[in-house]
Amino acid sequence: MASRDAPATAAAPRKRGRPTEQERAQRRDDILDAAVRLLLAGGFHQVTLDTIAAEAHVTKRTIYSYFGDRTDIGIAAVDRLRERALGEPDDAHGLAELAAAIVFTLHSDEAVGLHRLMIAEAGTLPGLAERFYADGPRSYIAALDRRLPHPDPERATALFALLLGEPHRQRLLGLRAAPTRREAAEHASAALRLLALG
Repeated sequence: MASRDAPATAAAPRKRGRPTEQERAQRRDDILDAAVRLLLAGGFHQVTLDTIAAEAHVTKRTIYSYFGDRTDIGIAAVDRLRERALGEPDDAHGLAELAAAIVFTLHSDEAVGLHRLMIAEAGTLPGLAERFYADGPRSYIAALDRRLPHPDPERATALFALLLGEPHRQRLLGLRAAPTRREAAEHASAALRLLALG
């Protein structure tokens, strides 16, 4: 007979009931990953919540509880990219680090795919395009503006344009590979030098 003071050797199974915050965050990411894969492959008009639910192995009700409709899922994907680039808290990076993170993130396969998708759907889903711009480009410009030595929205807008630039157009057209972190930092440094910021 084992002593009551002996350490347990087997991990206790998780209690039934509501998922933990960590489990909810993981489930949300899993749903978002599945939705992004499907949306990038088929577009908003080819993908239904039923197909997303099947791909993510959840119910439609679960998707609604996390996101709402397909438009909300698309914006959640844009928000997730922004969080990756800007980090937490927002002021953790200096200007050069933030610029490099923006280049690395927005030139990634996922970001380029979402950008193509938003352009393709802008004519039929103008509300989606407006939300994409507000949660995407406008938020990056605001973050850059906060890092400038002297805040200047026009200069921040010019810097953001340089961080995308011709390499991003080539990415959108499938003519260029995603940059490595080193290449993203070099691109960002060149943009900062052009604006006499680096």
